[in-house]
Amino acid sequence: MADRTATALKTYRDKRNFDATPEPADGGQADEAARSFVVQKHWASRLHYDFRLELDGTMKSWAVPKGPSFDPAERRMAMPTEDHPIAYNRFEGTIPAGNYGAGEVIIWDKGTWVPLGDPQEGLREGRLKFELQGHKLHGHWTLVRMKGRGKGREDPWLLIKERDGFARPAAEFSVVDELPDSVQALADRPAARTASALPAVASPAPAASRAASKAVAAKTRTPRARKALEAAPAPVPDGPPAGARPAALPQALQPELATLVDTPPADASDWLFEIKFDGYRMLARAEGGQVRLVTRNGNDWTARLGPLAASLEAMALPDGWYDGEIVMPAADGRADFQALQNAFDSARTAGIVYYLFDLPFCAGQDLRAVPLVERRAVLERIVRRKPQPQVRFSETFAAPPGEMLATACRLGLEGVVGKRRGSAYAGRRSPDWIKLKCGQRQEFVIAGFTDPKGSRTGVGALLLGVREGEALRYAGNVGTGFDEATLRRLRAALDARSARASPFAASAGLPRGVHWVRPELVCEVSFGEWTREGRIRHAVFHGLREDKPAAAVARERPGAAGPAAASPAPAAPAPASPAALEPRLPPSLRITHPERVVDAASGVTKIELVRYYALVAPLMMPHLAARPVALVRAPEGVAGELFFQKHLDRYRMEGVAELPQELFPGHPSMLEIREARGLLSAAQMNVLEFHTWNGTTEAMDRPDRLTFDLDPGEGVAWAQMQEAARLVQAFLQELGLPAFLKTSGGKGLHVIVPLQREFGWDAVKDFSRSVVQHLSTTLPQRFVAKSGGRNRVGRIFIDYLRNGLGATTACAWSARARPGLGISVPVRWDELAGLRGGDHWTVRSVHARLAVGNSPWESYEGARVALRPAMDRLGFRP
Repeated sequence: MADRTATALKTYRDKRNFDATPEPADGGQADEAARSFVVQKHWASRLHYDFRLELDGTMKSWAVPKGPSFDPAERRMAMPTEDHPIAYNRFEGTIPAGNYGAGEVIIWDKGTWVPLGDPQEGLREGRLKFELQGHKLHGHWTLVRMKGRGKGREDPWLLIKERDGFARPAAEFSVVDELPDSVQALADRPAARTASALPAVASPAPAASRAASKAVAAKTRTPRARKALEAAPAPVPDGPPAGARPAALPQALQPELATLVDTPPADASDWLFEIKFDGYRMLARAEGGQVRLVTRNGNDWTARLGPLAASLEAMALPDGWYDGEIVMPAADGRADFQALQNAFDSARTAGIVYYLFDLPFCAGQDLRAVPLVERRAVLERIVRRKPQPQVRFSETFAAPPGEMLATACRLGLEGVVGKRRGSAYAGRRSPDWIKLKCGQRQEFVIAGFTDPKGSRTGVGALLLGVREGEALRYAGNVGTGFDEATLRRLRAALDARSARASPFAASAGLPRGVHWVRPELVCEVSFGEWTREGRIRHAVFHGLREDKPAAAVARERPGAAGPAAASPAPAAPAPASPAALEPRLPPSLRITHPERVVDAASGVTKIELVRYYALVAPLMMPHLAARPVALVRAPEGVAGELFFQKHLDRYRMEGVAELPQELFPGHPSMLEIREARGLLSAAQMNVLEFHTWNGTTEAMDRPDRLTFDLDPGEGVAWAQMQEAARLVQAFLQELGLPAFLKTSGGKGLHVIVPLQREFGWDAVKDFSRSVVQHLSTTLPQRFVAKSGGRNRVGRIFIDYLRNGLGATTACAWSARARPGLGISVPVRWDELAGLRGGDHWTVRSVHARLAVGNSPWESYEGARVALRPAMDRLGFRP
């Protein structure tokens, strides 16, 4: 066996210098009873996925360029590669430049596989059937050899998902897009590495100090649950739980969200249950003794919750992210949602209570891969150590979930939440967290209102909507549940959002005499039922939701809480990013010719490009917000003719809107990407690039940024471009101007200066020309102020023309219509030295950058400056 293994690994070893690469030369324990599989995501010369199955003492390997798909109709090419040692299953890291396969490698998925039939015979015959049991990949699969297709090389194979309970249409779910990260933290839980990293926390407080919190929640507990909670908590060992990893505290965190279900799980032994609080989801970030309170959408509410922040700081919390919900208790102890809202309106938040239920980061450790029960054990010790009346630990209950839900409903509570005991913390909606509601209650978007009648003031009824894809659908009205103060506040908020036309996608069934508003406000409503027409009946208003975005409000449809294997288990949660990245395509989006190759150099197809824009839409939309946009269409792909589109003309795209004509006197109205759906609709219409103006609709006559596009002439090396960007940054700093950097996606770099809206277009453009002229005069061997190709051979043209009225620049995260499909990405200045070019990232390799997102520009808005002082320093007179 050892000789056969050595022979099988000869090609692998011959290709590598193990003194120069961290890859293992050999090793690993074979296990024929539980054969391992691993999928490694590999950014080599181009991104691909290495699919490996343990057989006969080695890992049989295939390179899958596009990665696995759960759609049986998508047959993924799998190129056979050399056998790898079993020890390679644990390899995750960087293969240094100059070595075979140089680039980053992560363990994208791993687990065990079960051959369906004789695996050696299947391999010989070219049809290997098997079942995967991984963190992401499940169910039955087949590898089929394409005989005679090797063209002088070993024949390629196809990796095909079989039709079973795990199969999913590609339009609904792309596993490589939606679960892009490593599962190593889930697969390996090395407690020894972190045994002393988490500081010890005091043991639970004595029973007397727990009495107050027990009394507050007494009415929410069944007798059986109350009896179970009388016992003191079991002691928890100090130190970090298994699975914790040393990690810097991220600036932002995306919370895990619960999935609505209609019945409790049949077997509840693997679940914990808590009360569903009627409040606002709130995250607390503690660092250096200071606490920030952040909503689930990333809005900082620390100033609005001063008393609560002070209580948390008094607890001397270890640095970390704490997850919970804030509520306003009523006289009977239940949470009062409207009272919570009134507390913010009156700035009287001292009575707000914060229930903590999870701890994703703590004391230099990333706990997201740690099982839920162990995270909660650490959290409970922290809360008990220095108790504060405003901060409470969310208890779990010993009663069966059905009995607990019935009791919660009798007491007038909203419902219960169930969480799988051993689950990781996933920064997205997850089947490992479920919610069971006592009645029908959810959020709706307010799209309009009717006038009050009789003695009533403010509004008569609110017209409600829910999202279906990117469209807003009418869902009925609510006209009860308001008090006078709420009616007055609502009317003022609605009047400030007045709109000329209905925001609903269809007009059928709408009442008359409606005042339309921009669909920005979200309210919470309880109701009796949904009608067949998709309307709600017997609705009652409960309050506005400032913590949830209108774009995310869809009709909640309950599913069933199934066993752990009912859906692919979540990957190790991705590093925190400023926005949730959910690339699911709307079911209503129809993609014509999805298989058409857009770029022959990379092989990217039209459906891949659409998925790319779905993936980066949350990162891209802030850069598009309220800016006129120009589109670059490529009906025949990158190699064909390109068309610049600035007006709708005959190309109607959902989510792409015309801006008001009065913003562009004497010219046709420009376009705006109004919502994320617009990116997908445009990509369906063969749009590759999105370019934006330097001004927004808030003040179209005064630009709010300067753009310097560094465009290299013939013969300019990339090192010269890096040097040039530094020189531009240095000169701008001398003028007192902040400078933000992004790749262009092509050959160059973009340097952006955020401005206060102070001067008109001509003055800003003339100033930018003076900056460029000064640089070209001072450093003529490096810079040129004229754009002609002959003028800039060996030199760099700094394109100031981007600052004129109507001029545009490629938007951050836009793909570029060039071979390879590079993308424009915000970067930090200290990353400049490591960039390989303006197309450092491409549509295919973007996953390596998603966790960073827009964070290099997180200080952009706060950095806006007036331009007058810089004009004076330069001696420029507008």
